[in-house]
Amino acid sequence: MKIENTKAQMRKGVLEFCILSVLKNKDAYVAEILKTLKDAKLLVVEGTIYPLLTRLKNSGLLNYRWEESTTGPPRKYYTLTKSGELFLVELTTTWRELHNAVTLVTLEKTTKK
Repeated sequence: MKIENTKAQMRKGVLEFCILSVLKNKDAYVAEILKTLKDAKLLVVEGTIYPLLTRLKNSGLLNYRWEESTTGPPRKYYTLTKSGELFLVELTTTWRELHNAVTLVTLEKTTKK
């Protein structure tokens, strides 16, 4: 098994949670979302994020609006819906539980015998 495939699957598994988290405090357009993810060392390409945003929108977790831009074409700003906010709360709880469990399992124990 190739390590890159496993790493990619791990990143995909948390991408939805990360995108919703990016939109928690402010609306953003795709370039802003991608920059935030890139700054966090979570590399994602546009070809991955657009279908995910569409799926989140179709699930009722996101809305979007178009805004004119002074530096180019109009931008599509994504925002969390009330359902998206509640979904994010649940994902945050699940993430914390999962993080704690994985940390406990993978933490090297230094016990004396």
